[in-house]
Amino acid sequence: MRPLDNTWRKSSRSNIEGSCVEVRYVNGMVEVRDSKDPSGPTLTLTPPAWNTFIAERERKLRQTAQ
Repeated sequence: MRPLDNTWRKSSRSNIEGSCVEVRYVNGMVEVRDSKDPSGPTLTLTPPAWNTFIAERERKLRQTAQ
């Protein structure tokens, strides 16, 4: 994954219908939003919480692939 900055970046796991999230790094926090609703709410996470979220997501993907 590329380092985050304050530019919204679409998830690399976006599907063909465009259902995905976007993330950015602002003021020391990671913000996440629904790419279909850019003016909607955002989820704000600390970098450690974001890393935990990503690690857990990857673990579940590996588990599902087995």
